[in-house]
Amino acid sequence: MRAAASRYLSLDVLRGLTVALMIVVNTPGDWNAVFAPLLHAQWHGFTPTDWVFPTFLFVVGNALSFALPKYARMGNGAVLAKVGKRSAIIFLLGFLLFWFPFVAQDGAGNWGLIPLSGTRIPGVLQRIALCFGLASLILHFWKERGALAYSVLALLGYWLVLALGGDYTLAGNAPARFDLWLLGERHLYHGEGLPFDPEGLLGTIPATVNVIAGYFAGRLILAQGANYETLAKLMMAGVLCLGAALCWDLAFPINKKLWTSSYVLYTTGLDLLVLPLLIYVIEMRGQRGWTYFFEVFGKNTLFIYLLSELAVVILVKTPAAAGNGYDWLYAHTFQSLAPPKVASLLFAVCFMLACWAVGYAMDRRRVYIKV
Repeated sequence: MRAAASRYLSLDVLRGLTVALMIVVNTPGDWNAVFAPLLHAQWHGFTPTDWVFPTFLFVVGNALSFALPKYARMGNGAVLAKVGKRSAIIFLLGFLLFWFPFVAQDGAGNWGLIPLSGTRIPGVLQRIALCFGLASLILHFWKERGALAYSVLALLGYWLVLALGGDYTLAGNAPARFDLWLLGERHLYHGEGLPFDPEGLLGTIPATVNVIAGYFAGRLILAQGANYETLAKLMMAGVLCLGAALCWDLAFPINKKLWTSSYVLYTTGLDLLVLPLLIYVIEMRGQRGWTYFFEVFGKNTLFIYLLSELAVVILVKTPAAAGNGYDWLYAHTFQSLAPPKVASLLFAVCFMLACWAVGYAMDRRRVYIKV
């Protein structure tokens, strides 16, 4: 896998670019002062920020295209064990991230464990874990034809479930009711004003198609190499996906929080246009002088993402004059240097660069943490 990745540096760069953008959009200095493209669409619609998470799933599929042939040689039992273990670890890390720092003071000032009864269960890493596991098993046992059949049935079936099970509103959608029934209100995200989780379990079904699409893109690159024919096939597939998504949007709106089928096709289409651009610049033109910055993120992806999230939690939980350490740090660094939105963005970029610096130090010492 390492040899293959070195031949297709563009895949590592796309992964690193996604992580860098994910950190920037997750850590503005002030959530009330953010440029519109760096916010998720409020409900229906699409912003550049809505492209980040599905692209991460797409690059998970890219990596799977290198790894799955090795899995296949291990036998079914070994594949189940390896995929199950990796999925479980990633899921657990995501869950522990929400439970962190594990202890808190009650009203009387006594310390105790934070109750698991109120800890959110779904999340970004949890969805990645489930999509990786499901896509791996589908591709291993059902092969590529089975994965294509799953993709079609998943996208159409999800549309049917949402159309018949309610409506496409925040209060009336089927995925929210399913999560409420299965997980309960206390284990869901409440940032939308009511218990609704944008990384809910039902949305995992169409989200897995993003991983499968990344797998097929990776297999095409491996089979045909970096040439104009490969670029043309990827771009034609991307245009077809975008066209289908925009047509479907008229009946089944593009919506990141519901992870609608039209959203899957739209984000996949964008990925299938961005990836050949990177292949052309990096693999075919050999312009690699700028790629190392993103390679650093790509080499310790999971660790750097967890680091960025844990750093935010620690800062927010730290008391300070401005309310908490995160707000204090922003107020004493960039808040007075520029207009609010610019200052907020500068803080996010510097936060991302601080995470990069840790990744750089790890790379210099050849320390790579994987699961």
